[in-house]
Amino acid sequence: MTEPIFDKSEQLKQVQQAILAGETIIAVYDCIGAGTGFMGLTNLRLVIQDKSFVGSRTAITSIPYKNVRSVSFLSNKSWAGHFFSSSSIAVDIGQQTYEADFRGIEKAQHVHRVILEQITR
Repeated sequence: MTEPIFDKSEQLKQVQQAILAGETIIAVYDCIGAGTGFMGLTNLRLVIQDKSFVGSRTAITSIPYKNVRSVSFLSNKSWAGHFFSSSSIAVDIGQQTYEADFRGIEKAQHVHRVILEQITR
């Protein structure tokens, strides 16, 4: 079994506490900016720390891949071929879209690839 990739050990521990039987953690990436604290990827679901609630409340939200409608790279400019150079993604689950800004292009590309592989199976 491959060890999960992670930015912060405390975020990895939060995801580990909620792991189901047969589930494995792929990665847990710290996010920057407002709203999302981290995004975890397992073989079964996304685990998102959502810090956008009123009163400094935080939620850990689990989203099965079957509920993900699309995953997108976000960019402020439409330079030809540069969307894959963005460190921001959006995950659409129908009634809500989660945006996440990562600390580096490689992390955003990894998250995008894992989600895309899971939702196109």
